[in-house]
Amino acid sequence: MAVVHPLPRPSAPLTRPGTTLLAPPEEASFLIKSSDKSYKHQYSNIYFVRLRALRQHVEQRAKSRWSEVAGNPVFVPRVLDVEKGQLCFIIGTVYMDMPLKPNVLEDIARDRSIPAPPPRDKFYSENDNVMLEDESGRICLVGERLNNTSLVTGVIMGALGIETHNGDFEVVDICFPGMAPQPSAGLTWPATKSDESMDVDGESSLVGADEWVALVSGLEVGAANAAEGQVQLLAEYLAGEAGGLDDQLQSSRISRLIIAGNSLGPIQPSAGISTAEPERKSRKYGQEASFTPHPTQNLAVHLTDVCRSIPVHLLPGPSDPAATILPQQPLPRAMFGGASHYATFKCESNPTYISVAPARESAASSSRASQPGASTSKAKVNGTSAHPVKPEPTRSILVHSGQPVDDMFKYVRTPPMTRLKLAESTLRWRHMAPTAPDTLWCHPYFLKDPFVMPQTPDIYVVGNQPAFATKVVEDGGDESLDDEAERSPKRCRIVLLPSFRESGLIVLVNLRTLGVRRVQFAVEGMNAGGGDS
Repeated sequence: MAVVHPLPRPSAPLTRPGTTLLAPPEEASFLIKSSDKSYKHQYSNIYFVRLRALRQHVEQRAKSRWSEVAGNPVFVPRVLDVEKGQLCFIIGTVYMDMPLKPNVLEDIARDRSIPAPPPRDKFYSENDNVMLEDESGRICLVGERLNNTSLVTGVIMGALGIETHNGDFEVVDICFPGMAPQPSAGLTWPATKSDESMDVDGESSLVGADEWVALVSGLEVGAANAAEGQVQLLAEYLAGEAGGLDDQLQSSRISRLIIAGNSLGPIQPSAGISTAEPERKSRKYGQEASFTPHPTQNLAVHLTDVCRSIPVHLLPGPSDPAATILPQQPLPRAMFGGASHYATFKCESNPTYISVAPARESAASSSRASQPGASTSKAKVNGTSAHPVKPEPTRSILVHSGQPVDDMFKYVRTPPMTRLKLAESTLRWRHMAPTAPDTLWCHPYFLKDPFVMPQTPDIYVVGNQPAFATKVVEDGGDESLDDEAERSPKRCRIVLLPSFRESGLIVLVNLRTLGVRRVQFAVEGMNAGGGDS
């Protein structure tokens, strides 16, 4: 006779750490306002705005970096005013002249002649030229220093060198804007290690007072060979309903979930339909036969289960039903059924800044926050908090669904360049998507460039990458700079997320130490997301 063992139960009720969602700064918003919704002007103004925003930071660092260089280099404000034989430095926007890069004029010329070739995996070739341009014009950069540096179009850079007799500018050193000020720069950080995989899957358990945030991308619900079993396990794990007592204790320390794009699978053409068949007219009324709402409904069910327990931030991605150009605007909440009734469900733009702070609320208020329509904000009396407390340190998280890194990866030689190094470079370039609008589609902004980083995030998340990777990037600060915020040291944890459908992997980040843990889900007999859990 089979013996039924009782389910393990914790000695005390499990409670989750609460975090308060803070409004991002105005300059860090990616929502397109009505004043920006215009397509009547050219994209060139984005480059001018970008150069004006970052030129002063490059100039300050360049003067500090090259102040003691022999020859007393001078700053030339316009690249066309460089004099031959004079040691100087110039500042401008990098333009990569690449023969393999797509050309819109060539696309138009062959539009009615032959089918367009498939998109290239790489634009890089040995015949590429590096240009530096500003409002006055453009100059060609040469030199051995450039061969050891990976650059992409749109980067704001300072170059130290001499103009040659051929009219080129031979570069001996370069300078970037550097990492932006960090709101949490005044916090005391734990000891660090030089290893790039610092605090990844360490011996420390999730059980304790620390709060963790869960990161995932590429659920691809409804795709061919979708990982439906793994997605169900993920929802149960985050809700504290999966695994043994240790698993439930670990999941109880997770304070929120961030989904970095590609939640729905890409649309696949119907099988068995030949391209030689005559085109059928679409139906005037009703849905096409190939349309199915099931993927959206299935995703909504999983989101509803998770939203009952923790806040969820959902970003659109390349395969989601959203506009292609960046920044992608939030998906409509009405798409997600029951999840849309929860205040814990947030539809975010892509990219987006998420700022959180530890919440000091009672268990009753935490319980109410998980109910439909409830608010997670604290009670206020006469515009102030009912229980004033000491200001808590905040954590800023910058998330995007991977399109900028995917596009920049086409510009560089691999190896030695990797996607992780590119993500690190964007922090030092102070720009998360420099190739927009050249080869990465973006909105034609006229008065600002929203992709300029106004602040260095504590956690930098890049979704939908081929493999997991992480690194802690540090900047000790430059004491010679005038701005105190610029002089302060900065530290950022970069996390590259793989597709959950292919890997079954979610990443947990400790909000205090920035340590990282991986949790993998696998279902026996299913290939998607295979591996040991």
